[in-house]
Amino acid sequence: MLIIYCVVLIISVGLFAYSILYIMASLGRKMKVDGVLEIPDGGDAHYDYDLFVIGAGSGGVRAARFSAQFGAKVGICELPFHPISSETIGGVGGTCVIRGCVPKKILVYGASYGPELEDARNYGWEINENVNFNWKKLLQKKTEEIVRLNGIYKRLLSNAGVKLFEGEGRVVSPHEVEVIQLDGTKICYSAKHILIATGGRAQRPAIPGQELAITSDEALSLEELPKRAVVLGGGYIAVEFASIWRGMGATVDLLFRKELPLRGFDDEMRAVVARNLEGRGIHMHPQTSISELVKTDEGIKVRTSHGEELIADVVLFATGRAPNSKRLNLEAAGVELDQIGAIKVNEYSQTNVPSIWAIGDVTNRVNLTPVALMEGSCFAKTVFGGKPEKPDYDNIPCAVFCIPPLSVVGLSEEQAKEQANGELQVFTSTFNPMKNTISGRQEKSIMKLIVEAETDKVLGAAMCGPDAPEIMQGIAIALKCGATKAQFDSTVGIHPSAAEEFVTMRSETRRVPAAGKPKTNL
Repeated sequence: MLIIYCVVLIISVGLFAYSILYIMASLGRKMKVDGVLEIPDGGDAHYDYDLFVIGAGSGGVRAARFSAQFGAKVGICELPFHPISSETIGGVGGTCVIRGCVPKKILVYGASYGPELEDARNYGWEINENVNFNWKKLLQKKTEEIVRLNGIYKRLLSNAGVKLFEGEGRVVSPHEVEVIQLDGTKICYSAKHILIATGGRAQRPAIPGQELAITSDEALSLEELPKRAVVLGGGYIAVEFASIWRGMGATVDLLFRKELPLRGFDDEMRAVVARNLEGRGIHMHPQTSISELVKTDEGIKVRTSHGEELIADVVLFATGRAPNSKRLNLEAAGVELDQIGAIKVNEYSQTNVPSIWAIGDVTNRVNLTPVALMEGSCFAKTVFGGKPEKPDYDNIPCAVFCIPPLSVVGLSEEQAKEQANGELQVFTSTFNPMKNTISGRQEKSIMKLIVEAETDKVLGAAMCGPDAPEIMQGIAIALKCGATKAQFDSTVGIHPSAAEEFVTMRSETRRVPAAGKPKTNL
């Protein structure tokens, strides 16, 4: 009898201990990384999806596909397709594919042919004086291309086994998403993890008559090509559209608040871009804003902050973008936002609610399509791949597709000056591109390297001139690998090419002391 009692007691104690351990495990079932990241595994709860993504732009599609490849059951929702976005219109592919990088680059190509035709004359091409440009044809081809890409993105999702829902997604709780379908019906889906990838949206400044202006969305789909355009803004969108319209023959006035456009880029390169824009016939209005827009019989009257009046067919507001978070109902789940509406995340793209994550422009970190792709890849590896990975924001190359383009990677001279512990060496090369020597175009290219004097490490590179983005992609690899100036110098150049200048800049242009203001040779 005593033996049976002891056995029963042992079993009871064992079951009790097991129950306690099970409860503790259930309550604390999270993967901890670096003391920063906690990934809940959902315990034994049943969810419709392992991951539900709101937003099928570049970052959202990448995260969905890669997560599915790791074995996750994934759903994703996106607003119906249209070239011009609104709060209820979007499209698979997102801003970059439908109303951003891709259609913009197509228009840049189209605008480049006008000056190229002029340059061709000195290369022996006898061109009829009556060369016409058909804006509607280019617009049609652009639209056909983005429709094609929209279809490709949908097939990528389908081939990865991702379920696509067309409609507006909203967060209901830390594990629930509501999709408002096209007919207005609402369906809720539960998910172990929710990823927000809704991007950003163009903003309009509060200016009297602002309803008369357009944003970059509409600029890519104008019914008629403007003959007179006023562009407000000094960022990359502003200078790109100024270049596009000028290349197509329009009269363009560019208004911006600072002394130079492209705030945040290297000052020396900003000055080069400004000079090139002016050389191409764009009227520059530094330290100028718009006070009022008025509709008249002649067009839109633009009153500037200096009292000047301009008449335009189109006024473009290119004054910034804001995170697209207003309609997500994030407060229902307690997700924290910053003062401009960007979703706050940690180094792994996780919000303060452990089951909700965010990537891309809606987080307002580095607002570039390739960065959103990187963040989407890192998210999938972290949550479903078993290999937590933080996005790496060092040495991200980028380009401004004005004509000619600007491209940079690493630190600007101003940034290097702030971060340097010692002296900096600046190497520059300004030259007339070989093509221009025959065409007669008076437009210089400039290349620049910023080097840490003590270590010889190349900290930054920049170029303004034809093919700059294509060249800079290769330079970015070198900087990512920690290349030194000596390694640049020991590399054999490709001759004749503009790119070889990056490996033949032997003479130091100037040396910037640890505590001193950067100077330019302009």
